[in-house]
Amino acid sequence: MTSGAPARPVVYDVTRLVTRALNPTPNGIDRVDFALARHFLDQGPAGSVALACAALGPRLASAEEALRTLVDIETYWNEFLDPREDAVFEELVAALDQPPARGGAARVSRRGWGVVPENWRAMRRWAFRLGRPMSEAPQGAIYVNASQFPVDKDWHLRWLDARPDVKPVFFVHDLLPLETPEFFRPAERDKHRAAMANITRRAAGVVVGSRAVAGRVAEFARQQGRADLPLCLAGLPAAPVFETGAAIDPRLADKAYFVLCGTIEPRKNHVLLLNVWRELAEREGASTPKLVLVGKRGWHNENVLDMLERCAALRPHVIEVSGLSTPALRGLLAGARAALAPSFAEGFGLPVAEAAACGAPIIASDIETFREIAGEALDYVDPLDGPGWRDAIIAYRDADSPRRREGLRRLARFPRRDAESFFRAIDNFLGGL
Repeated sequence: MTSGAPARPVVYDVTRLVTRALNPTPNGIDRVDFALARHFLDQGPAGSVALACAALGPRLASAEEALRTLVDIETYWNEFLDPREDAVFEELVAALDQPPARGGAARVSRRGWGVVPENWRAMRRWAFRLGRPMSEAPQGAIYVNASQFPVDKDWHLRWLDARPDVKPVFFVHDLLPLETPEFFRPAERDKHRAAMANITRRAAGVVVGSRAVAGRVAEFARQQGRADLPLCLAGLPAAPVFETGAAIDPRLADKAYFVLCGTIEPRKNHVLLLNVWRELAEREGASTPKLVLVGKRGWHNENVLDMLERCAALRPHVIEVSGLSTPALRGLLAGARAALAPSFAEGFGLPVAEAAACGAPIIASDIETFREIAGEALDYVDPLDGPGWRDAIIAYRDADSPRRREGLRRLARFPRRDAESFFRAIDNFLGGL
């Protein structure tokens, strides 16, 4: 543990973490959750344990058992593979050379169930295991939940009422379902409000990744009568794999392509880019660069899926990919003309930090959070400015264009957030509670 670390043991909530066994790749919250789980369960104070929600409610398990589950899931995610051993990456590289013969935009995804049945059995073992009762949680421990899951359920936290010696700490990633409910499933607003009410009522402290989220949490807490709620600002670091500095795959070196990472959902603004690409295809023809969409299909995305599956103009130029390993994603970003981030709203924007760590210049929405985490390191365009995005993409299409060279120069100004500083900030915060 780092200087200022809590002397008290940690009860780390792995409830969401163990459910990721059936997802083919991690998302941003997964990366944060896994990193903190390893930090507290592998390197944390003596006596630290895991908590998982089982059929009988929250139960305790050993740190060793939780860490084995992490390795199992990451193995399924191909996190330890060389990119050239990733079948999805190899298929994607081929698709960059050859458009699909028929149908919609090219779609590359992980095939076969592989070890999913075993991961499902492992998840069931966690769900139905007896474990140890919460009354056996270490005396004076700190309870850490880094995923906001499932804290909208009061029964998941009720054990804390009988353990006033335990200090609960939550990582709040954003309040977007309350601020922009139009981008989420209808039930998300009420679930998020319930989660935030539980957090502000019970928390001894809250960790956030950006000042923007800190301000919103503080205001919500004030409305709930918790103006005194301690907050810790800990900017999210890119995972070490993105910082490797490995050489660009030579097969990608001369490919003109752009990458958007994120679940296909309204907040990520995929529809703007698809309309831009349709216009580019009509204007530029065969010289249109490729657009690679990395992420699973989410919610309220019917218009995006219609374009991907039925728009003939997009067919030769857009590739949808899911199930890509993190090392392969790093390689894909490193060779891109630019990473694109046209989001309407973000709590932090970890894909931007990851792209910057890979050395990819970034064209991003001119929104508060990106300005905070990146300063002047990005090439900003309004998320509603279709012509502005079109012009930027055309300007970045050539690897040595003046605007792209300026984008690379800007990238040197990106504030680097390393894992050590991230953990130190949280450890010092917990140590002071």
